Amino acid sequence: MEAFKIFLLVMLVACAVSVSLTKRLLTSVIIYMCYSLIMSIVWILLRSPDLAITEAAVGAGVSGILMLLTLKKIRRTATDDEAKEGSANEE
Repeated sequence: MEAFKIFLLVMLVACAVSVSLTKRLLTSVIIYMCYSLIMSIVWILLRSPDLAITEAAVGAGVSGILMLLTLKKIRRTATDDEAKEGSANEE
């Protein structure tokens, strides 16, 4: 059991560092969601199921979905801007 706890802590640190070092936004959001899921497992091991459920629902669920939707909207806006810029260059 101790090895599993150490593994979880190492994964938490690895996720936290990799989120800040990753260049791609989509990858950062996915790693953040993994961090939140690992943190919910840690809360379960600390015998705090209410925090575990909240962390899983809000951290990985709602926040992750909102970030993914924001990325989708940003990419769509960037594509629209590129299309407008391309049509302006043709004229």
